[in-house]
Amino acid sequence: MKMYGNWRSAAAFRVRIALNLKGIAYEEIFLDLDAGDQFKPDFLAINPQGAVPALFDGEGAPLTQSLAILDYLEETHPEVPLLPAGPRARARVRSLAQVVACDTHPLYVPRVRNFLMENYGLPRERMLEFLRNAFTTGLRILEKRLSTEAGTGRFCEGDAVSHADLCLISLWIGTGIFGIDTEPYPTVKRIADAMLALDAVARAHPLRQPGAPAP
Repeated sequence: MKMYGNWRSAAAFRVRIALNLKGIAYEEIFLDLDAGDQFKPDFLAINPQGAVPALFDGEGAPLTQSLAILDYLEETHPEVPLLPAGPRARARVRSLAQVVACDTHPLYVPRVRNFLMENYGLPRERMLEFLRNAFTTGLRILEKRLSTEAGTGRFCEGDAVSHADLCLISLWIGTGIFGIDTEPYPTVKRIADAMLALDAVARAHPLRQPGAPAP
C-alpha cells in the first residue's frame, strides 16, 4: 500500500498505527503541509479536499478520511481485529472515536486556525484559547465516559486496542505540543500510556516520522 501523509497529521497517525498493528506493508509519501504541497494540482487530483491521509491499495481511487480508511482496513484485513465482535461494543468504539475525529480534531486543524486568523483577525493568543478549548472539551468528554462506562478496560473497550484508542492517542499527542493541562484526565492518560508502550504505536509516533522536528 501507499499512503500520502505528514508527520504532524493526527489522522495519518491513526492510519499508520492500524497498518502497523495489522502488519500491512506500506510506503508513506510525506507532504510538506507548511509549503502547501497538499494544495498543488497533482495532489488535489488525488484528494480534492487537500488533506491527508490518502491511501492507495492498488484497487482504484485513493481512500480518504481516516475513519473510513480504518473501517476499510478492518474489513479487508480482519486478522488483527481493531473492532470488537459485538454490535453494541462496536457502536461504543465508533462513538468514542467520533468524539475525537468528528467533533474535536476538525476544530484545531491548521486550515481552520488559519482561516479564523486571516479572515477574522483573531490574534494568535485568542486562537490558542480556541484551540485549547477544543482539546479540553474532547478530553473532558472522553474522561467522563471512559471513567464511568462499564466497557472500559485496559483500553477504551476492554483489553484490546480498537479504533477508539487510535483516535484517543492521536488527540493525546497534541496535548504536549499545545501545552494542554492533562492532570484532570487520569483515565485518558492511563490508556494513552498503554498505547504509547506498544511498538506499533511507537513506530507510528509523529516525532519519529520524516520532517518532524528533532526531539
